[in-house]
Amino acid sequence: MPFERIQQEKLSHGVVRQIESLILRGILRPGERLPPERELSERMGVSRPSLREALADLQDRGLLMTKAGAGVYVADVLGSAFAPALVTLFASHDEAVFDYISFRRDMEGLAAERAARLGSDTDLKVIDAVFMKMETAHQKRNPAEEARLDADFHLSIIEASHNIIMLHMMRSMYELLREGVFYNRQVMFRQRTTRDTLLDQHRAINTALQARDPAGARAAIAAHLNYVETSLFDQQKSDQNEFFAQKRFEHVAGR
Repeated sequence: MPFERIQQEKLSHGVVRQIESLILRGILRPGERLPPERELSERMGVSRPSLREALADLQDRGLLMTKAGAGVYVADVLGSAFAPALVTLFASHDEAVFDYISFRRDMEGLAAERAARLGSDTDLKVIDAVFMKMETAHQKRNPAEEARLDADFHLSIIEASHNIIMLHMMRSMYELLREGVFYNRQVMFRQRTTRDTLLDQHRAINTALQARDPAGARAAIAAHLNYVETSLFDQQKSDQNEFFAQKRFEHVAGR
């Protein structure tokens, strides 16, 4: 776990700042369980009373939460990014999907450019590791796992850009993507979108990042999301055409 020993006069303040930083940097994620009290106090080099004081402060401010008999967890601070009523609107209006893709194209293109230029070697290793998991899931023909890793891959690029505001904003949006609010990979597959094509596009993104090619990384992101946009638009048009074709058939058949 990414905890360090605290060395300062008011130890509880140091604990608070360290946990705040881990949450802010996205290292501790919403819903993640903290280690048991004894283990955490030993890792951070503080007494259990000091630790309890810090955890109580963080809970009072809504950053941590306690589950009875289960321990202390990072609060789902991302849940407030979109009100439930707005999420319902997103899911029921097609224009939200295309605006979402456009927004992602702009934000992720910038993030990929920054990651290629400013990301550390370890950041790039994380991105590459997620992509290798995508390749493994692809070989196993596990669409659900591929979809989850797809979101993880894109989020790892955001993390590598080291822009804290973008990280938390985009993480909340990816939660909606995972839930199928904006679109589902299965819809794209109906439009002859192949799993191989999507994997190749992610490979191109990863290759540009590993080569530290900012322009190439941004272009690869744009090419991928342009493809997603076109596939979804084509499927939307196909569904509309089928609706009217059914009406025409019913009329001709005298139904």
